[in-house]
Amino acid sequence: MESSRYAKRFHGRLVLVTGAGSGIGQATAGAFAAAGARVVCVDRNARTASASADLAKVLGATDAWPEAVDVADAATMERLSERVLSAHGVVDVLVNSAGIGMSGRILDTSVADWRRTLDVNLWGVIHGCRLFGRQMADHGQGGHIVTIASAAAFQPTRAVPVYATSKAAVVMLSECLRAELAQFGVGVSAVCPGFVNTSFTAAMHFAGVSEQEQTRLRKRAVDTLGRRGCPPERVAAAVLRAVARNTPVVAVTPDARLVRLISRFAPPLRRAVARLDPPS
Repeated sequence: MESSRYAKRFHGRLVLVTGAGSGIGQATAGAFAAAGARVVCVDRNARTASASADLAKVLGATDAWPEAVDVADAATMERLSERVLSAHGVVDVLVNSAGIGMSGRILDTSVADWRRTLDVNLWGVIHGCRLFGRQMADHGQGGHIVTIASAAAFQPTRAVPVYATSKAAVVMLSECLRAELAQFGVGVSAVCPGFVNTSFTAAMHFAGVSEQEQTRLRKRAVDTLGRRGCPPERVAAAVLRAVARNTPVVAVTPDARLVRLISRFAPPLRRAVARLDPPS
């Protein structure tokens, strides 16, 4: 098992994972648990947060605790950071995994669509980085922050422009924070998966379509990821490697590595791909 390679590195370390109730977040909490870490499982759903904490204990966590928190709420996140510090100490590894999906062309989106997506995908990461990053810096014993971005950060698209914008901002935030926290011995990694087979798309919002069409598009997206997506455990393994190696940016899946390569070395091709109509 991948986690066993890092047991010496993470055993007893305090790891906090947002979005830990399902998908990549749950798999990541489980991977650190299998390496013997102490894990705080944060999710806005109290039931799934508790289930992930219980699973972490089964997988080998030194200890695990659930926290029902909406990462988009600044005041609630501040209380979480204070509560964790008081009860468990300074977090050694923070994984910002909470995120939501959003599809639809920009001209079909509403202000509410943008706010909903950016509040979770970007502001949720900002809150985690600011609060727990400050604790790590003040503590002076190093640490690591991981942001779960996406291959969509590398490729303009007509299909998921709001989501892609939020994830591109997360990558830039991570790069800036990495430069800032280096003097404190704190590493920062942006992990960018491509297609991952999770329940993420089952709740995705599609702008500018009827409820009936929403249902159809969600089902198609779930079916597509079921065929093409990698398991979330592969992303979780990449997170552990990124922390252990202090890697700045990690493109996890073959499709993610391809679009990153195109974005770096073939910008005209990148722009041509962006103009393609998304499947209907």
